[in-house]
Order: sequence, then structure tokens, then C-alpha cells
Amino acid sequence: MPDTCTLNLNVYDGQRQLFSDPEQIFVTIIDSFQKKHFSDYCKGPSVSFTLPYYNNDEDIYTVIVSAKGYQQTGFVPVHTSKDTPAALDLMLVPSKPEFRFVDATWLAVSRKYPFIGGDVPDAAGEQRYEDMMESDGGKITACLLNLCAAMDQILLSQGTPTTYLKQVEWKRPPQQDRFFAYCDPKLLDLTRQAAAAAMFEQVSDLDLLLHPGATCSYKQIEFGEANVQLTFHENDIAAINGVNCIMVEPDIDYYKDLAAHSLFEVIPNELTGELTDPVEVYVLRWQAGVKAGIPEFKPMYVID
Repeated sequence: MPDTCTLNLNVYDGQRQLFSDPEQIFVTIIDSFQKKHFSDYCKGPSVSFTLPYYNNDEDIYTVIVSAKGYQQTGFVPVHTSKDTPAALDLMLVPSKPEFRFVDATWLAVSRKYPFIGGDVPDAAGEQRYEDMMESDGGKITACLLNLCAAMDQILLSQGTPTTYLKQVEWKRPPQQDRFFAYCDPKLLDLTRQAAAAAMFEQVSDLDLLLHPGATCSYKQIEFGEANVQLTFHENDIAAINGVNCIMVEPDIDYYKDLAAHSLFEVIPNELTGELTDPVEVYVLRWQAGVKAGIPEFKPMYVID
């Protein structure tokens, strides 16, 4: 008979709170040989599972969580140990999610991220921001706030990437998968230093083709999913507040691996005309951060 191991699962909702209707939660746990070890409804959002432990490849599990009216989520690989319980936090969001920007008022956002405004009088900046919030079902605003929150968590040798952003380029308006901004060139130097310290890696020339006009690009490699990519356009220069700035294009890909990124994100988006979904980014980035044990990913909105 095999030994046993423990897996502690917590299921959260889009407000980053424990799931409030636990009787809906259906969990499937499969080992690496596709053998099911659990497939049933749970009695709460926090559940402990006792699983076989063989001290071999069978101890690598896939966990899938679903609920009626919610998007399915999951994680693989979940590595288990005979001596230490494995912990996994997953997030369920509605099949038809709605963004709640209660904490993302213009006053709060412009104070926290002054580079979003500043090029126009405050009233004009507020109107532009509110127009963006109402466009495309809120996806563009959600993307902008996702990226800002994720960049806030990247600790460079001096500050974070948002420290060096000077002005969003509104002539190239934010999109639901990226935005463009002028930054202090020091950000590029610090990103190169971070790449030398194995926090980022420089992407290939092939990947640069997805960013017309870019001269170099670096992708965060801290997580398995939802890493920030900073793409620089060194030939796009503007003087802002006395600094000769260059253009940076932040975005977040679903997958760390270039092949997976191309196969499951770039190619489907090209075929369907869709863009990276900020809801999916929100879920993946939150789950990846919790798994890595860093402070919680908390953009200035939640999902209902």
C-alpha cells in the first residue's frame, strides 16, 4: 500500500474572498497517469484531501475546479510530499463576469498612477478615464489596472517599473491586452540588470515581430503563468518633464513558455481576432502570486 499525502485546497471568488456558495464547487483530482483520485462536490471552499503518495511521478496531480455559472479553473502540476501538505488556492469567476471599479475612481487612480493623466487638465483626464472605463465592457481599464498592479510587484534594484513611467501615450490608446507609455530610459537599464539576475529573460527576434517598431523586449520569468513583458521602442522618443523618454509597451501573456504562448494564445487570437482577456490574466496572475508566496495581487477592482 502506498503512503499518503495531503492537499489543502482553497477556492476563492473574483472579489478575492473565499467562495460563498461552497456546495456548488466540483473538484476533480487526477494524477500524472490520468487516474482520477477524486471527482465530486465539496462541502466548503476550504477542503483537505488525502491522496496516495508513491514517491514517483504518480504524485504529480492536476486539480480542476468548476461550479455552475462559473468559468472552470485549475492548476498543474501540483507536487505533493509525504511530510509537508501541499497548498493550492484557486479562483472561480462568473461565466459572464462584470468588473466592479468602486475603488478605481479617477481621484484614486490618478494619485496612485499619475502617469495615466498629467498631459491634460484634471477634468479632461477624468473624462477620458471615465470614457475608457465605459468602453469595451471595462476590459481596457481592467487591463491597465492589471498591468499597473503587476508591475508594482516587480522589485528592480531601484524601485518598480511604474516608478519610471512618465506618461501614457494616449495617441495610441490603451487596449484590452496592453498599453503604451513613455518612460525614463533608466527603466531599460534596470530591466537589463534584472535579466542578468535571472528575473527576466530577453525574448527572441521572432517574438519582437508581434510588437511592430520594438527594439528589444524582456519577459518576467518568476511565475509559470501571467508574467509581465516589457517591450521597448527606443526610437520613439519624447521629452516629458525635462526627461528624454523612450516608449515602453507592457503586456501580460498567459503562458511563460514561448511555444505554449504561441500555440494557445497568439495563434487562437489571430484566428478569432480576439485579444488576451484581462479576466483570465486577473485569475492566472492572482493564482500564480499566491502559489509563489508573494503579497496578494490586488488591482484596483474586483470581479462580480
